[in-house]
Amino acid sequence: MVIIDLMAATMGVAMGFLAFLVIGGLTGVFALVFYPGQRQFKPKAKQFLIAMGIGFLAALASSYIGQFTGLFQSGQMLEWLSAIVASCLVGCLYTAVKS
Repeated sequence: MVIIDLMAATMGVAMGFLAFLVIGGLTGVFALVFYPGQRQFKPKAKQFLIAMGIGFLAALASSYIGQFTGLFQSGQMLEWLSAIVASCLVGCLYTAVKS
């Protein structure tokens, strides 16, 4: 019984990590690609990876900060919304600074 509970907890953490990787990565790249304005450069693979990493870290940080402050619990819709909004904002800020 304890082994099954431990496996379920481990799978939940792993799935949350992968979900934040996908959410943060996609929103970071979308912010880089769809940011308005005229560009003087073409995004390269390194910039896409940096945008994905920054978006992932923002999504992860917003989740942990929200859980730490007691705004929401793991798996609630507000957690996902905060992760999406945080990664979009940070992605747009990164793109604005890079442009």
